Amino acid sequence: MEPSVRVKRVASLIKEALGRILVREFQDSSTGLITVTRVEMTADLMTAHVYLSFLGDVPEEQALGLIEARKGYLRKSIASEVKLKYNPELVFSRDPASEFERRLDSLMERLKHEK
Repeated sequence: MEPSVRVKRVASLIKEALGRILVREFQDSSTGLITVTRVEMTADLMTAHVYLSFLGDVPEEQALGLIEARKGYLRKSIASEVKLKYNPELVFSRDPASEFERRLDSLMERLKHEK
C-alpha cells in the first residue's frame, strides 16, 4: 500500500533534520561521512526506519554502533527540530542500495574491459 502524503512528509522532515544533526554532531575522522539515504515511516508515525550510507576509512559496523549508542540523543534532537505529537522510535540500518550500486559498477567495468 502506498504511504499517505502525511507519512511521506514526516519522513522527509525527519530525514532533513537527522541529516543536519549528523553533519553537525557526528562528522569527524572517527566516523567518516555518514549520509541519510532515506527514511521510511510506519503508518502510525511511531517508528522511523532510517537507512544510512557510510564513506571513509572507518568500518561501517563501528560507525553504526556509535550512532546506535547515541540513539536517545538523536531522538531528542529530532524532537526539538521537528514538532510532532509523538517522537518516533528510530531504527538505524545500512542502506543496501549503495552495495548494490558498487556491485553494478564493478560489473559494468568488467564488461568494458572484456570487450
